[in-house]
Amino acid sequence: MSPRRAIVPSLLTALAFAGAAGIGWAGGARAATVEVEPGGGRLVAMLAATKPGDRVLVKAGVHAGPVVIDRPIVLEGAPGAIIDGGAKGNVITVTAPKVTVRGLIVRGSGASLNKMNAGIFLTETAHDALVERNRLTGNLFGVYLLGPRNAMVRANVIIGRRDLRENDRGNGIQLWRTPGSQVIGNDIRYGRDGIFTDTSRNNVFRGNRLRDLRFAIHYMYTNRSVVAGNISANNAIGYAIMFSHRLTVTGNLSRNDREHGFLFNYANRSTIDGNIVTGGPEKCVFIYNANRNRYRGNVFSGCRIGIHFTAGSERNDISGNAFIGNRHQVKYVGTRALDWSRGGRGNYWSDNTGFDLNGDGIADAAYRPNSMVDRIVWAHPSAKILLNSPAATMLRWAQSRFPALYPGGVVDSAPLMAPPRPRLPVFAGGRQ
Repeated sequence: MSPRRAIVPSLLTALAFAGAAGIGWAGGARAATVEVEPGGGRLVAMLAATKPGDRVLVKAGVHAGPVVIDRPIVLEGAPGAIIDGGAKGNVITVTAPKVTVRGLIVRGSGASLNKMNAGIFLTETAHDALVERNRLTGNLFGVYLLGPRNAMVRANVIIGRRDLRENDRGNGIQLWRTPGSQVIGNDIRYGRDGIFTDTSRNNVFRGNRLRDLRFAIHYMYTNRSVVAGNISANNAIGYAIMFSHRLTVTGNLSRNDREHGFLFNYANRSTIDGNIVTGGPEKCVFIYNANRNRYRGNVFSGCRIGIHFTAGSERNDISGNAFIGNRHQVKYVGTRALDWSRGGRGNYWSDNTGFDLNGDGIADAAYRPNSMVDRIVWAHPSAKILLNSPAATMLRWAQSRFPALYPGGVVDSAPLMAPPRPRLPVFAGGRQ
């Protein structure tokens, strides 16, 4: 048979396969754009037939999953393209490096926490993956990064499962041992935690909006990373930073969170600048055994306790912040004397009645946020019944006349007369 005659049957066979699968081909020999119509197992068959570098365009309609991407391709959805996992395992599993998953509606993962069922699951070999502009609903976890390097999860909308108890839900985005990966501009709601990271480093979590969750951002053993410009609203805790070191936490907002705006537990040598807590959580910020951190330019307002600072925390620089309208500005029950000023500048306290006669922006007298009565009540809660007693009144009067009666605690030797005004973050990511 001549070479020309041999080519014709092969070409006809390829065209017949494409027609049977509802697939359209365009492009050159090396890389192609492939269109996949909904229905049947067409998407699964097409992914098994693609070449590295191909672009698979998923047409509008419902496509059956689960699917596995084991070669570097672009999987992109036309408007209205849905991949449904049928409540089995992961809807999309990525095992190859340099894969892009874009513009899809991804729904219907399995419900096993032990098996980490997710809408999009990136394995430890899915380095440099890009997951962007997808809408993930009805999945246990939204996006799960289990070990890839330098992945990007950007501008996705993730709606967690509300039909499960909170402890049975997965997280919006979960990361484990994924150095260099970034989570940018996602809109995450419901589920358990918005973003949970464990045993990682050199990550960036920027510009995300996280609502109606347990924790907005939950850090465990993740070092040398950035948390910047995120918005937490209506969560139990905004930002829970635990056992993580050398972080930059800047320009974030906690609004209407219930328990804590920020929680720092054994978080060390970090910079916490320009953040805002507002809307009345129990504690604007809780610092527990967190050491050698710098808190500057933050605004903590409208909380029952502005800052709860435990005796196990050492060598922190807390200056240039604003404590506005908190029922108790500071809760500190240790006996050490702590001066919350640095370089002649302290913090702004909305209940400070001091004067600034020379107009340098610094009050003329030191400010003490807690009295001896406060300390007695915190150490012995039952003493609250004596708050309005003659003895408590006399004790407050004595301290006002004889400051030496103060037994240590927090003092601001250079309180500010005007608060810092950090800029509110504006959410600009995530397709609605």
